[in-house]
Amino acid sequence: MTHQNLPHSWALGKGSLLPQEEVLETGRKRKQLVIGIPRELQEDEGRICLTPEAVEFIVGNGHQVMIETKAGAGANYSDTDYSECGGYIVNDHKEIFSRSDIIMKVSPPVIGEIEYMSGHQLLISALRYKIQEKNFFQQLMKKKITAISFEHLRSNDNSFPVIRSMSEIAGGAAILIAAEYLSNRNKGKGVMLGGISGITPTEVVIIGAGAAAESAARAALGLGAFLKVFDHSIDRLRRLQINLGQRLHTSIFHPRVITRSLKSADVVIGALHLGSESPNFFITEEMVKVMKKGSVIVDLSIDYGGCIETSECRSLSSPVFTKHGVIHYCVPNITSRVSRTATIALSNIFAPLILSIGESGGIKASLIEDMGLRSGTYLYNGLLTNALIGSLFDIPSKDIDLLMAAF
Repeated sequence: MTHQNLPHSWALGKGSLLPQEEVLETGRKRKQLVIGIPRELQEDEGRICLTPEAVEFIVGNGHQVMIETKAGAGANYSDTDYSECGGYIVNDHKEIFSRSDIIMKVSPPVIGEIEYMSGHQLLISALRYKIQEKNFFQQLMKKKITAISFEHLRSNDNSFPVIRSMSEIAGGAAILIAAEYLSNRNKGKGVMLGGISGITPTEVVIIGAGAAAESAARAALGLGAFLKVFDHSIDRLRRLQINLGQRLHTSIFHPRVITRSLKSADVVIGALHLGSESPNFFITEEMVKVMKKGSVIVDLSIDYGGCIETSECRSLSSPVFTKHGVIHYCVPNITSRVSRTATIALSNIFAPLILSIGESGGIKASLIEDMGLRSGTYLYNGLLTNALIGSLFDIPSKDIDLLMAAF
């Protein structure tokens, strides 16, 4: 028996084993969690928060994962895939909400699902507060729910991991979508997105210079398109050029410059999340009117209200409409087009988060330790902790940092 293998109550003396005072462990107490993953009710939502491999990882660390039957079907994961990895398949939608410590879903719960909750649970989902009503928050508060939104969750480097990963997927998908709608198959102009020898390349205008814009720019450049990028921050434009490793046609917002670029553009990608910034739209309806007939707009910020005035929120089952001769593609859950890829990206973020919450002893301890997790929390034990939501819906809010400091 080596020294490393001895029990805590024994230590090596001078050539002998001597009894020592036992040192009690004072570390954090792990908590066994029950995670519930319901089937998504929203039309065309194929994403799920955890892959079977992530479920196996979580179960292997002593937790229980319940998955509603066919919850992974949209991402081409079967019930068998999950059960073989240790997940429990549940047929009852209500049971997932009532028996779970942590409820994980992509789209926000509807009022009926909130009524199924037993109370004092953790909800992890998208929030999409601009499409919510006051009653949504009131019902969660009534159930004493702690809720974390995808949109506001931060990582240790102060970035938004869910937003960034979904934006990267959406940016690349936007270029492929634009290519589809330029083709004859979708009654487009019959133009190939990109360029070949002897033919002028198609022109792509990207509004914004964040993660989605960078991903779209990479895809467009890879196809050989001529690219122009506009943003209101010269620092973001500079960073974009550095990340892409080449010089681009970039500009800060000048209405006349943008209008000239729109006249020759074949594709416009709206990749700017405005939030509370002004103006409400960076591309006005008058600007859209100067675009070529048959050109394509993909507004990636439609779930935040859109950054193009002519945008209208649509679904994946009916994603496009034509206005002023320009094809518009405006779908909020665009990453659900590639639900398997999006699911893996979400799972890479949430599996370690679940394990961290368990290791900390529960959500309260995790919130005390993790500033990024606190920033994503808009409800704590039924108290609203997001001042913006409070002001929008006239609900009193508390500072979560002050709440955590009290413990």
